[in-house]
Amino acid sequence: MATKPETTSDIKVDPNALYLEEIFTDRRVGTIRRLTPVKKDGKRDEARAVLYVGETQVLTPAGALPIGFEIGAGSLEEAADKFGQLAKEAIERTVKELQELRRQAASQIVVPQGPLPPVTGGGGKIHMP
Repeated sequence: MATKPETTSDIKVDPNALYLEEIFTDRRVGTIRRLTPVKKDGKRDEARAVLYVGETQVLTPAGALPIGFEIGAGSLEEAADKFGQLAKEAIERTVKELQELRRQAASQIVVPQGPLPPVTGGGGKIHMP
């Protein structure tokens, strides 16, 4: 089902999809965000699962590139244990996507804008002086 694009007048927070966000970091490799679902009144929503999201950065010639990925975990300890492997996979996936975008950009055909110049000189045959 297609959804209509939101306009600036449609922007609002869904009170039934709120999360309390906590950030944990080792101040070296990255961060883990724990998203705890809450109800409209701020109390824990036991009907929804706690989510963990990992974030790290890769240095590129253009600057730091943020990498984010979901961590399927039942606790902060489990999320920390899985962080390294999932970060590597997310970085590899991002590098492949960047290489594909670079390849696509290099293979694009440049089409001149505007009308084509008139053809002159006898139908395109080569003329020797």
